[in-house]
Amino acid sequence: MTTETVTSHQEPHLERQLSNRHIQLIAIGGAIGTGLFMGSGKTISAAGPSVIFVYMIIGFMLFFVMRAMGELLLSNLNYKSFSDFAADLLGPWAGFFTGWTYWFCWVITGIADVIAIAGYSKELWPGLPLWIPGLATVAILLLLNLTTVKAFGETEFWFALIKIIAIVALIVVGLFMIFSGFQSDAGPATFSNLWSHGGFFPNEFMGFVAGFQIAVFAFVGIELVGTTAAEAKDPEKNLPKAINSIPIRVLLFYVGALIILMSVTPWTQFQAGHSPFIAMFSLAGLGAAATIVNLVVLTSAMSSANSGIYSTSRMVYGLAREGDAPSAFGALSRRKVPQNALFLSCVLLLSGVVLMYAGQDIGKAFDMVTTVSAVCFVFVWSIILASYVAFRRRRPHLHDASKYRMPGGVPMVCVVFAFFAFVLWALTTQPDTLLALLVTPVWFILLGAAWFVLRRRPAHLARHARFQAELAQEEASAVAREFEKVKK
Repeated sequence: MTTETVTSHQEPHLERQLSNRHIQLIAIGGAIGTGLFMGSGKTISAAGPSVIFVYMIIGFMLFFVMRAMGELLLSNLNYKSFSDFAADLLGPWAGFFTGWTYWFCWVITGIADVIAIAGYSKELWPGLPLWIPGLATVAILLLLNLTTVKAFGETEFWFALIKIIAIVALIVVGLFMIFSGFQSDAGPATFSNLWSHGGFFPNEFMGFVAGFQIAVFAFVGIELVGTTAAEAKDPEKNLPKAINSIPIRVLLFYVGALIILMSVTPWTQFQAGHSPFIAMFSLAGLGAAATIVNLVVLTSAMSSANSGIYSTSRMVYGLAREGDAPSAFGALSRRKVPQNALFLSCVLLLSGVVLMYAGQDIGKAFDMVTTVSAVCFVFVWSIILASYVAFRRRRPHLHDASKYRMPGGVPMVCVVFAFFAFVLWALTTQPDTLLALLVTPVWFILLGAAWFVLRRRPAHLARHARFQAELAQEEASAVAREFEKVKK
């Protein structure tokens, strides 16, 4: 994928309007979504307190994926996203598969968010038809994204801020309940709840393994900062800041929140399909607070869907500019927004409403789409790592000159690949996730057939040649700039 540099003064192009605060909050918002607020109920009920280690391990592994992505994006500022460097370092097929799979990932994730929004709305307004909140969500997010990218950044900034305030408030209130000796029907609020109900691994090793199934989905969107590269101000400064804050975010927003939740309420009280955040306040008898948290969780799902619409539209735009998608999706509005790509993404999100009516259980529909999404995200993360290995082999001089290197290098890549293999195996251990895992290859078969048709088209070959020339020009310019700095 490439969002081409402007070839004439009249040609519209994406603009760098996202400031540091936008990038930071988009990165945080991308890492905190429905997977944490809604999916953690299933994770806790499956793994018990060992879910704390599940989130820590996943966060640790994905930090290295993000560092690899950061080094590659900053090695050549003509890379507008990870799809660009995949096409350059692994070949055009990688850009095609990565771009379309990432688009598919976020469409599926957006569908999961629409399902979650409908579920939360039903809690707040019993009897409300499911199609109303689903349709309203898509319409609102379309209107928000049709304005400038700065407006998207501002919207996502406030969405993410609400999520952060909610989690910090939960931690503060939870600590107060623990230290004040709060009592509920489930017993006292105390840190000993973490180990007094069967220990840290109450469901033994296979329960621990089951925790990885839905927990992986909680982290999808962590790479979202990589799709903002084309519209970020001063990416050499802002991207490293956003990526380096990932460990702190994981410890606070995931590990910290889950420790508090399972200390206030024993893990045995949580159920799949129900938000543990809402359950904690409801159990405490704080009805108004539970309603507020429900609204916050609704906002969280809106934020995740908003991020999904943004990223899918930019991916389709880039694919169209590269010749890997219909050219109509490569057009920009007067506000420099890819409106045709936005319309496509929003139409597809409406399938979430259909999916809810196809089945009776919202929780099962959510689990199915989140598993498919998680598998596809693992593919995208793997392509990022494979691109890094190719970069180290083909561009050692750029790695040597890099000011933002991935810690651990190639050996760490092998460790993360082994972890991804473990995650895929974990998905085979439960019937519902196994079914979704078996369905996912259909997507890659369809992509392979499409690539077989597109790969030899003259227009596609010409665009890729132009893309390579632009990258070579930027690399030469970067070398010249470094040389001038040394001379001075």
